[in-house]
Amino acid sequence: MNIGEIPSKYSRLDPQRTALIDISTDRRMNYGELDDRVRRLANGFIEQLGLKKGDRVSVLSKNSMEYIEVYFACARAGLIIQPLNWRLSVQELSRILVDGKPSVLISSGDFQEVCRSLKQKVDVSHWLAFGEKSDRSYERLISIASDDEPRQSISVGNDDPMLILYTGGTTGEPKGAIHTHKSFYMGMLNQTVAERIVPSDVYMLTGQMFHIPIVLALNYMAHGCPLVLINFEAKQALEVIEKERVSAFLGITTMLNWMMSVENFDSYDLSSLRNIQYGGGPMGMKVVKAALNAFPCTLIQGYGQTEGMGMTFLSQEDHLNAVKGVRPERLSSCGREAFVNSIRVVDYKGEAVPRDGKTPGEIVVKSDANMIGYWNKPELSRETLRNGWLWTGDIATWDEDGYIFIVDRAKDMIISGGENIYSTQVENAIYQNEAVLETAVFGVPDDEWGENVAAAVVLKPGMKATKQEIMETAKQHLASYQKPRFVYFVDRLPKSPTSKILKRELRETYGKVHRSKI
Repeated sequence: MNIGEIPSKYSRLDPQRTALIDISTDRRMNYGELDDRVRRLANGFIEQLGLKKGDRVSVLSKNSMEYIEVYFACARAGLIIQPLNWRLSVQELSRILVDGKPSVLISSGDFQEVCRSLKQKVDVSHWLAFGEKSDRSYERLISIASDDEPRQSISVGNDDPMLILYTGGTTGEPKGAIHTHKSFYMGMLNQTVAERIVPSDVYMLTGQMFHIPIVLALNYMAHGCPLVLINFEAKQALEVIEKERVSAFLGITTMLNWMMSVENFDSYDLSSLRNIQYGGGPMGMKVVKAALNAFPCTLIQGYGQTEGMGMTFLSQEDHLNAVKGVRPERLSSCGREAFVNSIRVVDYKGEAVPRDGKTPGEIVVKSDANMIGYWNKPELSRETLRNGWLWTGDIATWDEDGYIFIVDRAKDMIISGGENIYSTQVENAIYQNEAVLETAVFGVPDDEWGENVAAAVVLKPGMKATKQEIMETAKQHLASYQKPRFVYFVDRLPKSPTSKILKRELRETYGKVHRSKI
C-alpha cells in the first residue's frame, strides 16, 4: 500500500468529484486536479531537486490545500514528510530541524519571517514557499515538473517510513515518532471501523496537520469524501457545517461547549451531521446529554497518542446507552481496544493486572498502527517498544468487559502524605460544578506532605463560582485527602497544539509560588 496513491483512485473513478475545500482562501479542488498536482510535485522533488527515497521534507504552515498535496506527494515518491508545529519558537523549530535533517522546507507566506530566522540556524538545501507574501517557488516547481506517474512510486509503500510526527518539542527534547505507510493505513482502518465512514460523508478538519488529526482527514479522502479545511473558531465551524453539509468532525469537549454557546445556536442547520468524534479525555454526563440534544448525530470518543494511532474507542452505542441509564459509568472510560489492536493493562513486570475496575496499571498496546520507533533515539525506542508492545505511560484500570478507565498519566499522579492521588479523579469531581468549563489538577510542593493538590479552573462565560464552592463540590465526591487545597481561576489553560492541557506549565508556574513558601 502507498498512501500517496489515494488521490489517483478517485481521479480515475470520478475526477470532477470535490476533494478539498479551503475555507480560509475560498478555494476548491477536485480529485482530478489534486492527483495532477500531486504527481507533478512528486516529480519536482525527484527530478528537479534530486531527492531520493527516505529524504525528509519539512512543512511549516497552517491547514491548506498545499499541505495536503505535500503529504500525498511525499508518500507517492517515497519521501518522509516532517510536519512542523507552527506555534513553536524559532529555537524550538531549529532543534527539530537539526534532529530531522530535512532536504526541503516548504512554508506558507505567513511564516516567511520565521524562515528567514531559521536559515541562519539550520542547514536545509531547498526552501520553497507558497501563498500570499511568498516568492511562489512552490508553484514554480509544480509548473515545470512532469505530470507522469513518479518512476519510483511502484517500489514505495508498506514498511517504508512515511511520516515523522514530533512530540515534546516544547520540552527542549523533541521526539519524532516514525510512522510507515502500513502503520498509517492501519490507523486509518481503526478509524474507518469506529467511525463507520461512508463515501457520502463530508469531513471537516478542525485540528492541525502537524499531528494525529491528519490521519482522520486523509482517511475520509481514502473513501472519496470531500475534506473541508478550517482553523477552528466556534461560530465559523457552525457556519461551515451548514454551508458545506459537513457530516463528521473531530473535536474536544471544550470545542463542543464553545459551539453550543454560540449566540442563536439553534438557528444553524446542522442536520447533515452524522457523527462527532472527540478526544483529549472523557466527556461528563452533563456535556454528553447536552451535546446529544444539541447536535443531531452520534458521539464517539477516541483515545490515542502520537506514537499509536487510534488505540481505543468508546462507541456510539455506549454514549446513547449511558444517557438512558445503561452502564453510565462507561462515559468515564475511553472504551475498548480498536479493530486492529490488542490492549492490556499491566504492572511494572508486564503482567496483566486483574480486570476488576480497581487495580491500576500501565496501558500497553500491540498494533500495526503503532510507530516503528523514535527518529535518532534508539534507546528511547527500546524503552517504549518492548517485545512488540507500546508502553504508553498512561495509568488505568480495566473491567471484565475490557473497558479502559484512565486514572492518570504516570507523570501527573500526585503523591501527598504517601497517598497516590489521580488528578483525573479530582477533575471529574470538580466538573460536577455547573460553572466549570475546564479544569486541570496538578501537584504543588509542600514541606509536610510532599505535594498538595491544586486546581486551575476556567469558568463558563457569564457564570461565577468561588474557590470555596469549587472545593465544596470536589469534597462531595472525593475522600478528604483527595480534594484540592488550592484553586486558581484562569482565563484559559495552557495547551499543546493538539489541545492537550500542559500540566507541566501549571506545575512550573504555581510550583514557584509554593516553593517560595516552604
